Amino acid sequence: MHNPATRGGRPLRAAPLVAAARSVARGALPSTLAAAWVTALVTLGAPSLARAHAIAGDRVFPSTLAVDDPGVGDEANFEYGHQRVPGDNGDQSINTFSFEYDKLITPRLAVSVDGAYVMQNNPGARGFDTFGVGLKYLLYVNEKHELMTSVGVNAELGGTGSRAIANNFSTISPTVYVGKGMGDLPDSLAYLRPVAVTAEAGPALTTGGGQPNAFNYGFTVQYSLPYLQQHVHDAGLPQPFANLIPLVEIPLSRSQGQTTGTVNPGFIWLNRYGQFGVEAQIPVNRASGSHVGILVQAHLFFDDIAPTTLGKPLFQ
Repeated sequence: MHNPATRGGRPLRAAPLVAAARSVARGALPSTLAAAWVTALVTLGAPSLARAHAIAGDRVFPSTLAVDDPGVGDEANFEYGHQRVPGDNGDQSINTFSFEYDKLITPRLAVSVDGAYVMQNNPGARGFDTFGVGLKYLLYVNEKHELMTSVGVNAELGGTGSRAIANNFSTISPTVYVGKGMGDLPDSLAYLRPVAVTAEAGPALTTGGGQPNAFNYGFTVQYSLPYLQQHVHDAGLPQPFANLIPLVEIPLSRSQGQTTGTVNPGFIWLNRYGQFGVEAQIPVNRASGSHVGILVQAHLFFDDIAPTTLGKPLFQ
């Protein structure tokens, strides 16, 4: 349930496949911990994708790194991000370790909590960013056309983080999420069926006097190799390639007449119990950054790991 704006280096988630990875969330870890998660996921390494937190027909929408997916679920997300952005005293290097935990209240309604620890080399500040809470509702699913939509609201709670990093005002962001798979294309375009697009959009409304509002939006384009293997043509891809989803994410934000954001090419490796993702962050302009950054994600699906306890909705 994260939102695509960037602030302080923080990013502005049927057959065997439909039985694929059902959960939802976002965040970050140091590289050593991320590597540990990767090792654990690869060890689990079964090629089947048991269930999935965002499913529409045969389509599994993975939990993307910078633009939130249209699903809801029980999950935890950890991310590490690195960027260099312009500052008052020249370029500054920002490292962000973020986390998000999402919990299903009902099968269609989830709440989330999130936070991030930020380290800046200029002016040398570090500490926790503003903590956030969210609410997200799965509004509509069309299985035949692989279409999914959700609505939600996220709130960054002013004054909850470090004075050196966090804002002392709150930001409220009502958001719409959409996902569409291309599995309904005709046979002549069968090799485009693994393509999916997702998007999110909504205003970021601040409570601080004189603080500018923003409009955050973003989209992704994905090509699912698991979908290709299971629903178009079995190309005999070995692991880990059979579970890869190459993608490009474009998270953007517009405020005071200025658009900022990044273009993020990368991949997600999806497994029954979680996923691992890596993306580059290419600034769209000078105001968005001065160098290519990186995002690394480790994501856990609690509704597959512990379906009768931690991963179970509070109310059915």
